Amino acid sequence: MPQHLPSKNIEATKRVLPMILATAIFMQMLDSTILNTSLPAIAKDLHQSPLNMQNAIIGYVLTLAVFMPVSGFLSDKFGTKRVFILSLLLFSAGSLFCSLSGNLTQLVMSRIIQGVGGSLMTPVGKLALVKSFPKKDLLKAMNFAIIPALIGPVLGPLVGGYMVDYLSWHWIFLINIPMGVLGIVLSLRYMPDYRSDVIDFDLRGFLIFAAASLLLSIALELLGDEVYTTPALAILSLGVLMLYFYYRHAVTDNNPIFPLNLFQVRTFRVGILGNLATRLGISAIPLILPMMIQIAYGQSAVVSGWIIAPMALTAILAKSQVIKILNRFGYRTTLMANTFIIGCLICTMAIPAISSSIYYYVPIIVMMGFFNSIQFTAMNTISIADLREYHTSSGNSLISVNQQLAIGFGVAFGLIILKIFQGDVKLIHDDIHNAFRYTFLVVGALTILSGLVFRRLHFKDGENLK
Repeated sequence: MPQHLPSKNIEATKRVLPMILATAIFMQMLDSTILNTSLPAIAKDLHQSPLNMQNAIIGYVLTLAVFMPVSGFLSDKFGTKRVFILSLLLFSAGSLFCSLSGNLTQLVMSRIIQGVGGSLMTPVGKLALVKSFPKKDLLKAMNFAIIPALIGPVLGPLVGGYMVDYLSWHWIFLINIPMGVLGIVLSLRYMPDYRSDVIDFDLRGFLIFAAASLLLSIALELLGDEVYTTPALAILSLGVLMLYFYYRHAVTDNNPIFPLNLFQVRTFRVGILGNLATRLGISAIPLILPMMIQIAYGQSAVVSGWIIAPMALTAILAKSQVIKILNRFGYRTTLMANTFIIGCLICTMAIPAISSSIYYYVPIIVMMGFFNSIQFTAMNTISIADLREYHTSSGNSLISVNQQLAIGFGVAFGLIILKIFQGDVKLIHDDIHNAFRYTFLVVGALTILSGLVFRRLHFKDGENLK
């Protein structure tokens, strides 16, 4: 049985726990957005092409996806408090190693260490939040937890741009360390220590699922290079085969790491599929837009940072409205309409020619921040709306894995499309800006189509969260 909070600590924990989770998400969001705007400068210093730097992003995201399934088991066995503090230590150490990297290989390996910490940090913090609040208060608590975390995308592009232009890219990783220390101090006092007496880790299922995640991600990355098309297709087939093996394993195992009956819960099933489909398109934009501003328009990292920053400011504004919107329109209508709007906004990024002002993108980014915020809050909460207590740990882990895989696939997908158009000289008239424009059209169209997933929701779904 899970361990419960002492009554005297309940109110203090409920006040501070959302801030602890926000610290973890803040670190990850700041780190990822700083890296996006700094990639061209890092690539130059490490003697790499900016388009080859996706290993630093995909390696991190892939590590998150591979190790996140272990987060539920480790929390049950060792307690949420110890595991969360360990995750902060690993993430901070990885950040230090990133700052000391002298080549791309060292940077990727350091990002993997960061990924191990990050794979535990957010899901364990989120699990503690889910177990500490009743469902009727969960949307408000999670919404509050994400508000301060959204400061990361505001500061990320700006701080990263100024550090790259006026100091050195190495400093963009060092700023994680004081935040990690703050998270550890708060966790030592306020993080609840939930655990379970029943421990049964599905090692075989974990290894099969981890192998599938690795193979699928490697295949998607290799598909961006025509030289590796045949091996990529072979690896992709192996990845799909491993998913089938996991399905066979989960059918027969008494306690699989991700029980198949999770997918019998319709809101969970739709939430998982919707998260995967919509993030494939949305996740590519924070990387591709800064790259276009710096590569095609020849602007500095600071300028690209200022153009991206408004996305987070309006995301914070949306957090104050999302509960009202969901209460009025419901999850089904909100998610379908919201996804369509986001897809259309991405497509409009393809309109301006190279002679147009780069500030054309600012109002689009402002609107995208608002609707992205609604999208992520709605998808995350509807996914756990109807989960039973005994499914909380495994369901929460699978949601986190799914999100990180979708982000990794989205980044890889966006870069693959960009490379394909970049290689078609006749189509883009030997102008790389046109390659970016066509990429926005493809990614936007995919996002619009992904909204159809939410048709499977019932108009009353999510009422227990109100």
